Amino acid sequence: MRNQKKRNFGIQADPKHNDKMVTQFVNNIMLNGKKNTAYNIFYSALDIIEKRTKDEEATPLEVWKKAIENITPQVEVKSRRVGGATFQVPTEINFGRKMSISMKNMIKYSRARRGKSMAEKLAAEILDAYKEEGGAFKKKEETHRMAEANKAFAHFRF
Repeated sequence: MRNQKKRNFGIQADPKHNDKMVTQFVNNIMLNGKKNTAYNIFYSALDIIEKRTKDEEATPLEVWKKAIENITPQVEVKSRRVGGATFQVPTEINFGRKMSISMKNMIKYSRARRGKSMAEKLAAEILDAYKEEGGAFKKKEETHRMAEANKAFAHFRF
């Protein structure tokens, strides 16, 4: 058969929390195929979060999920050329892209932070996102502001 469909094996759940979202996040953290190192960074960050949020009843995994939810954008702007002009057209994002954008933003802004280890920087960014602060949250707000400013061009949607 010529055009065989690509088989999607999916991702396996992580060994500790049995959650596929954690595995996706760890895959985004991973550099040069070092998955064990990425898992160690993530689990160390969760341990740091557990120490810093003793008074709250939420588990570190719940704090992380709430942080991801807080920095997940609902819309984005895409460039669309109409006639001779280029417009920034706001479009809604599907679930997979939302999660990918939010995870990548969290990792990007945690890498840019000052700190001792990647686990500490990641923990600090997760806690900031949980409190609706930090670089990743500001990026989401900026994206929403751009979409709001350009909503007049929404009729140019693809």
